[in-house]
Amino acid sequence: MGTVYAVGVGPGSQDYVTDVEEFLSDKEVYEITMHSQEEVYQKIKTKLGNKTLMVPFTGDVNFSESEVVDRLIEIFGEVYVIPGISSIQVAAAKARVPLDKAKVITMHITTSIEAKKFELQKALLDGLSVILVPRPWPKNPEKNFMPSEIAVYLKKNGFDTSKIKVHVFESLTNSNESAFVGMVSELEGKVFSDLTVMVFNQTNLESYASFA
Repeated sequence: MGTVYAVGVGPGSQDYVTDVEEFLSDKEVYEITMHSQEEVYQKIKTKLGNKTLMVPFTGDVNFSESEVVDRLIEIFGEVYVIPGISSIQVAAAKARVPLDKAKVITMHITTSIEAKKFELQKALLDGLSVILVPRPWPKNPEKNFMPSEIAVYLKKNGFDTSKIKVHVFESLTNSNESAFVGMVSELEGKVFSDLTVMVFNQTNLESYASFA
C-alpha cells in the first residue's frame, strides 16, 4: 500500500498555516467531512496503490484528532504524523500560561467526557492552570459542554467560580478573533462559537531569580 501522511496545517490564519498548496497541483483532491470521511477513506483505499495520501487536519494532528488518526491506521496501516501549530498553543501564549505548567484537556470528542470532567476538577483543585477545548454539539444541545455549561458544572461541584480567572478565545489567529477575560462565574449564559479555547489561569510567576 502507498504512503499515508496525517498533516496538521495550523489554526486558521495564513500566517500560521503549514503550506500544503504546492502538493495539490495536478493531484486528486477529495473533500472530507465528519459525515463523509469513512466513505471517502474506503474509496481511496481501493485505488491508493503505491501513491501518497496526505490527509490535512486543522491545528495540530497530535491534539484532539486521535479518533480520526486511529481510524486511518486501522484502514491504511502505517501513518506518518506531521505536527502543526494548534490553537491551544496560541491560546497559551496569549494568556501567558506556559504549557509545561498547565493541564491540557480536550472535550472535543464524540465519546463520553465524564472522565475528562473529573480531570478538569482535579487539575483546578491541584492549582494547575488548564487549557481546555470545549465541546460544541449543535444537533444535540444536551451534549454541549461549552463555557456556560462548564461554569455551571464547576459551581455545582463546589468551586467558587467568582474567584477562578479565565480567558475564552474565539477564532484564534483569524481576522474576527475575539477574547473574553474575567471570572468563570461571568460565563454563565454567555454564548460562544464552536471555535473556542478556554484558559483557566492559576499560574504563579516562577522566574530563575526566585531560586537564586
